[in-house]
Amino acid sequence: MQLATCAPPRQSQPLVAATEGIAMDDMPPIADYMKGHRLMLVTAESCTAGLIASRLAEVPGAGKLLECAYVVYSPEAKQRCLGVRKETIERCNLTSEEVAREMAAGALARSDANLAVSNTGVTDDTDPRIPAGTQCFAWPFAVPTGRSRCAAKPAASTATATPSAKPRPISRCAAYRSWKGRPHERHP
Repeated sequence: MQLATCAPPRQSQPLVAATEGIAMDDMPPIADYMKGHRLMLVTAESCTAGLIASRLAEVPGAGKLLECAYVVYSPEAKQRCLGVRKETIERCNLTSEEVAREMAAGALARSDANLAVSNTGVTDDTDPRIPAGTQCFAWPFAVPTGRSRCAAKPAASTATATPSAKPRPISRCAAYRSWKGRPHERHP
């Protein structure tokens, strides 16, 4: 088995403060787009602990848009529940776009959704190599394989965000950032 290569560090995007995130007024157009394109979401969340899914769940008719949500904090849960490879975690770190990509691909493979969003990150300074508040995201789509299930596209959109200031709280800001990335508009 070939180990994943880690992407070199790149300029991360600022993590917006909670007050600058996606407002509830922004969610109905996102839900309408998802309905119009027959998109069903699965989330794979670590640092956000279900907040990404809960934003969509507040929209009327969310049951036709949200298939399920995984909340996986520990490395072991990411491996057991979503199939994230231990080698990827060891090579790239838990807070990496590669881990976010494997989390999202694992969520898609274990659901009937055709769109995933994942988040992994750190809220504090537990890792001296990673700035506190750094968040990594992935937004892959599934494509029909001719069977009842779908397979993830080989490439997923990914992003890394770091706080531009001391946001409050980081998990809520990260959930807002996941929607600000407009995963529904990345649809092929």
